[in-house]
This record gives sequence, C-alpha cells and structure tokens, in this order.
Amino acid sequence: MPVFLHNFLSRLATYSWWVVAIELLLIGVVVYSVLEFLRGTRGARLIKGTALFLIIAYTVIKLGGDKLVRVEFLFSRLLVFTTFAIVVVFQPELRRALMRLGEARLFRPGGSTSRRLIDCLCATAEYCSRNRIGALIAVEREVGLGALIENGTSVNADVTAELLNTIFWPGSILHDMGVVIREGRIAAAGVQFPLAEVGELSQEMGSRHRAGLGLSQESDAVVIIISEETGAISLAERGRLVRGVTLEDLRNFLAEALRKNESTLLRRPAA
Repeated sequence: MPVFLHNFLSRLATYSWWVVAIELLLIGVVVYSVLEFLRGTRGARLIKGTALFLIIAYTVIKLGGDKLVRVEFLFSRLLVFTTFAIVVVFQPELRRALMRLGEARLFRPGGSTSRRLIDCLCATAEYCSRNRIGALIAVEREVGLGALIENGTSVNADVTAELLNTIFWPGSILHDMGVVIREGRIAAAGVQFPLAEVGELSQEMGSRHRAGLGLSQESDAVVIIISEETGAISLAERGRLVRGVTLEDLRNFLAEALRKNESTLLRRPAA
C-alpha cells in the first residue's frame, strides 16, 4: 500500500465515524450544489475537465513518491495559478452567483396561485404561436430584475393578453425585445436580456432564444419564448431550455414554478 494512502487511512481512523459522515455529507452537498448551478453552462464542462486533470495529477504524484518531488513542487505552484484562473474563467458563473445572493428575497409570504396571470400568459402564448409572432416574456421570481427593467421602457400596467399581444405585434417598436413581469404587473417592455453563448444553443435558434436562455442563467426568472419562424413555444429556467412545449404543459409548469413565489409575484393581479 502506498505510504500516503496508509497515512491517510491511519489519520481517518482517529476520527469518530459520525464526524467523518457529517463532513462527507457537507462536502457532497456543496459539490452537488455547485454542479447543479453550473449544469448546462460553459462552466460545467470546464470544471469537469479541470477536476479530472487535478485528480489524476495528484494521484500520479503521490504514487510516484520521492521520485516526483520536483513535479510535486510544480504541481503545488500550479494549484496557486489555478485559483486565480478560476476567477477569470468562471467569471460569468461567479457573477451570476453573486447576483442571486445579492438580490434574493430572503423572506417570502405565502399565498395562493392566481390563475388570472397564468391564463393571460397562456392566452398570449397561444395567440403568438398561432400567428407566428415572436415573443419573449420573463416572470420575475426571487432574483430581482431591476437593472434590466431600468434599461427598458417602463409600462407598469396590469397583465392582460391584449396588452401583451399589442406589445409583440410586428408593427410595434417594442416587439423585438423582452417583457418583464414583476408582482403580477408588466413592469417594462423593450428590455434587452443578456445573451447566452453561441455554443450553448443549436445554430437554428436565434437571438430570442439566446436571450431567454441567457436571462435564465443569470436569474431564477421563468422565461417564455415564442419562435417567430415556427411558432413553437419554449421555456427557459435555471439555465435549461425546453422546446416544443404544449399549452397544457405551459400552464402546468407556470402553476408549479410560481406556486412558491405567488404572493411576491402576484401581489397586484390583473383586474
């Protein structure tokens, strides 16, 4: 048995089993949370490759023992460099995490689901899909979208299917951008959403899908996307894009996704 492995097992035997179990559980929770947060993003691929390389390099160096002392010295310096490289390479993911921590609402009152908002969103999705009108709607949840709203055109109106259909009508100046719904009201239209990277979507998808996916990567908003070319309905949430959603699926998803955030989102439902 290698010396380092023998020493590790000897030190491990000095701890109580429940201490080791708690530590492993905490480490597992942290690792799972990080991977879940990065799933579907560029960071997920990078962190897997980096972790695999570091694990293999560490194992080889320890198995080599005294024969790889110089390599071990270089590896320790590489770890220091890797720490700084992570800040640069994972800058979008770190920024997204800080945004969620900084803007998350910690206290949310309970409430019942308002069917009116969901009905309006589904009616707009059906109308735009049937007439092949492009649409992009984001429903704010815990992470505030105030910075995006400030860059759009303030509307501050009750949510109605007629108003949403008018905004997205091809003759409207605001139809190419997105709409943000906050607290059951249309907060702003003509909002530019952050774009996802080109490599994260297939080439046939345009800027509307990139914008919807990009916003879902940087916030917990639910984003509804209607394709102008095909009329297909898509949903983006937490960095995941689901295409070809039916109206029934859309209704069920919105009811489930907004249920826990209802009183914050629907404080002033449409009249």
